[in-house]
Amino acid sequence: MLTRTIVDSLFPPDLPEPEHWEQRYPPRELPEGAQVTRFSPSPTGFLHIGGVYAATIDVDVARHSHGVYLVRLEDTDRARVAEGAAAQFAEAFAYFSIGPDEDDQNGQYGPYLQSLRAQIYLTYVRELLRQDKAYLCFATKQDLEEITARQRAAGALPGYYGKWALWRDADPARVVERLEAGDPYVVRFRSPAAAGARVSFTDAIRGELTLDANRNDAVILKSSDTEPRLPTYHFAHAVDDHLMRVTLVIRGEEWISSVPLHLQLFDALGFPRVRYAHIALLMKQEGGSRRKLSKRRDPEATVSFYIEQGYPAPAVQYYLRGLANGRLAEMPLPEALAAPIRLSECGTAGPLVDMVKLDDICADYVATLSGEQILAEVTIWARRYDPDLAAVLETERERALRALSIERDGVANPRKDLRKWADFRAVYGYFFPPLFDLVTDPADERFGGLDPDVVRAVARAFADGYQPPTADTEWFGQIRQLAADLGFAPSQKVYKQDPAAYRGSIADASQVIRVLLTGTRRSPELSQVAAALGPDEVLRRVRALGASC
Repeated sequence: MLTRTIVDSLFPPDLPEPEHWEQRYPPRELPEGAQVTRFSPSPTGFLHIGGVYAATIDVDVARHSHGVYLVRLEDTDRARVAEGAAAQFAEAFAYFSIGPDEDDQNGQYGPYLQSLRAQIYLTYVRELLRQDKAYLCFATKQDLEEITARQRAAGALPGYYGKWALWRDADPARVVERLEAGDPYVVRFRSPAAAGARVSFTDAIRGELTLDANRNDAVILKSSDTEPRLPTYHFAHAVDDHLMRVTLVIRGEEWISSVPLHLQLFDALGFPRVRYAHIALLMKQEGGSRRKLSKRRDPEATVSFYIEQGYPAPAVQYYLRGLANGRLAEMPLPEALAAPIRLSECGTAGPLVDMVKLDDICADYVATLSGEQILAEVTIWARRYDPDLAAVLETERERALRALSIERDGVANPRKDLRKWADFRAVYGYFFPPLFDLVTDPADERFGGLDPDVVRAVARAFADGYQPPTADTEWFGQIRQLAADLGFAPSQKVYKQDPAAYRGSIADASQVIRVLLTGTRRSPELSQVAAALGPDEVLRRVRALGASC
């Protein structure tokens, strides 16, 4: 065991004692039963939708228990920190309303960025070294590779433990010699587990779990030849959750295997253990099997996908909450967003992410919004992701509202063809002249194979006698009349009885006008489209087939 003098010489002379941090971060004054939860993403890449899923549960549990929810960025792996990741996290927190209750501006338990907490970790590493619960390890990369090879040859379990831990019981004089030589070292936790030991704990979702105790002497402080000296995730996790007074850690099930080490660290540091709740990972159906939703393989796995496509945040939140608790999926959206998520109802099988189901939920949600609300949301989205559309919406606001009112205002079953804001251009773009490509070819396949001369005749007749829709006119009558004048059957049934006698049915004639006005064979009621466009724009589009019209 190294003397206290030698241990202390490895650290800054003004490094505070543990009591300093205990006083700096006192127990929180919260009502009984209040939970302090945290979401702790690592800024080594873009945020997974599973992170939003976990944070949604974190937020809900904390707020329904009158507790606190915080976000702590775990950036101790500096080599893997991705540029822009932290900013993307902040955008996601704001978009999905999962921002923390406290931060560096208003929180008393920060910094909330682990790389800024280096001094705190050093205090507790020093304390473990003083108590011989940790030790210096000078093993090189080559040493570790040789240990692994020998373990493989001997059929031993892999890891740095027992007789395979070269520096666990090293002579202090040898350690001092290496220190004086300036050799780099890491600090390892001295695992207290005996061979074959087991450990049990109660998971707030899964009940009592029993696992092999951690046997490895895990690295808790990275190499001495790096600055700043930062801990590994495992050690920082234990120190931060204690000093931030976290009471419940909700995280993915992939961390279950780390619990034995984490419990050892809490015990060695003299901290009360936190409770864990390990949620099942989000899954995707692929053929007859399931697999984890992957950022590398699945666009919908990345949070930026939902933001860039403009999925309405409340609808996505509703969907995720339903994945957590099936009970919430059966409630209307407002009630489901207000009802508590219960950990006891979180399943242990990974819920499937079904984008078709999410699209349906989004369509239902958008159908409840007013035209003003939709226009506001689409405009905000478009300013960033479709500037040309944003410019059109801002200059033609009244036209946009007229378009959005079609089959939406005052109807029992409003349109549900808008699921996300990125759909707006495709669904409503034809209402806006700058976004609409005039149909100028009478042989266009969208006319369903009608003779081009017939298409021209329909367009010419419609333009010559055009009557704008009013409250006093039966707008479709003019199409019915021109169809009859041009030799179209009054119905599809009549046409099928004697197709040789007609140029087509009235539906074919109507389709010509629909394609000319909207560019598509499917659209809302034509009279409402024409009213939203206005007579000048209607005639401009119909006459676009050529001067003969």
